[in-house]
Amino acid sequence: MFNDIGPLELVTLVVLAVLVFGPEKLPKMIQDVTRTIRKIRDFSESAKADIREELGPEFKDFEFEDLNPKTFIRKQLDNDELGLKEIRNGFDLKKEMADVTDAVHGRESESSSSSVASSSGSTGGTVDMTKKREKLDQDERPPFDADAT
Repeated sequence: MFNDIGPLELVTLVVLAVLVFGPEKLPKMIQDVTRTIRKIRDFSESAKADIREELGPEFKDFEFEDLNPKTFIRKQLDNDELGLKEIRNGFDLKKEMADVTDAVHGRESESSSSSVASSSGSTGGTVDMTKKREKLDQDERPPFDADAT
């Protein structure tokens, strides 16, 4: 629960608790807090048991952790009924991004140059994808792009 609290932060919290509650009342406060946490845990466990009982025997393997969207998606992706592991292993994001970057900058990458040369017989040039600025007259306003605003 407190995995991200360091030793210095823990000491700071203890000193702050002693200053706020005082050394006489601090043990009583700790007991009250632990009792409250125990009651909350017992309440949540009984609520989970009631929900499992109401769902019936067809949901006996139901886990409440599956209601967390991250856990649900991770569990579904680990289940390889759809063949997602093959797709995930066959897709190299770094290579794809390098190919796109090379295409934007007008360079040819090894994989795209070999596929372009083998598939199209053209010795052709590259496509210039950079935008060139047009000169505007002094009184002319630049074009309005509704999608850019």
